[in-house]
Amino acid sequence: MGRARGMVAAGVVLAATACAVRQSPARPAPPGVETTPVTRTDVAQRERVTGTLGFAGRHTVSVAGEGGVVTSLPVPGATLTRGGTVYELSGRKVTLMYGKRPAWRTLARGVPDGLDVLQLERNLKAMGHGAALTVDRRFSAATSWAVRRWQDAANLPVTGRVGLGQVVFLPGPVRVAARLADVGAPAGYGAEVVRFTGTARVIDVKLQPAVAPRIRAGDGVSVTLPGGERAAGRVTRVSRVAVTSAEQGAVIPVTIMLTGGTPPRGLDQAQVQVAITSRLHRNVLAVPIPSLVARPGGAYDVVAPGRGNIPVTIGLFDETAGLVEVSGPGLAEGMAVEVPPR
Repeated sequence: MGRARGMVAAGVVLAATACAVRQSPARPAPPGVETTPVTRTDVAQRERVTGTLGFAGRHTVSVAGEGGVVTSLPVPGATLTRGGTVYELSGRKVTLMYGKRPAWRTLARGVPDGLDVLQLERNLKAMGHGAALTVDRRFSAATSWAVRRWQDAANLPVTGRVGLGQVVFLPGPVRVAARLADVGAPAGYGAEVVRFTGTARVIDVKLQPAVAPRIRAGDGVSVTLPGGERAAGRVTRVSRVAVTSAEQGAVIPVTIMLTGGTPPRGLDQAQVQVAITSRLHRNVLAVPIPSLVARPGGAYDVVAPGRGNIPVTIGLFDETAGLVEVSGPGLAEGMAVEVPPR
């Protein structure tokens, strides 16, 4: 009986020890080993391409009315807004107004109703000269008086009519890209005078046809500017038509608008690096890429202090964030895994 009791007592001690081992916390990482938690986040795979940083839109302004001598031109790089002087011909100022429809006729009392009249009236109203003006397609007496007030305020001949060539309509604020004429030179009807761009900074890239279908307008991108500064951007247009590039063959043009970061002032047609998100997995487990431990046969582990190697299945690599998507039994958000010392 005494021997039996001893065996029972020994069994109780072994069981207690086993329970203590299972319930004890995991051992910390050895000294000198760094750890990081497994996180739950969005992981993106990005295509890295070279793009050209410039300005949105190209607008060439030509003499639309009576010719003359070029007496003033805007400075390249300057920005013009509504009411600004596009150029001056024989002392006559040509004014910038906003609109998509080009000027094509003299606007005065008696002209047929039209969208160009509507466009003019919107500008007069915006410049504060149309208090009594009804904005419509009709050139009324109120329109004529609004034109007179604008002409008087702008030190223009006060006629109540807008002659062809007195106003240039462009979609919005513009940046002077180049002078196409010389001050003092004659310029007749149709002569090109100034080239403008828009003021928004854009990047043009060309994607391989196999990649382009995964890109959508609205997708976010990361841009590396000259000098190494990072900037954020957004895809605004993916062309439906391929073009032929001498270097790349058939490619799909894509336009990107900068939404963050500050490119060097005046920088135009500069080469930049663009990382475009081609695939995105949301709300997945991820670890730093260096925490992966390669095994024979192309498999991978992560090392958890006190638990040893844990096999993982890898998904997307997010090189910009330095993360890789992982999954596997025993892997959980918040678990510490080893990373190489920095």
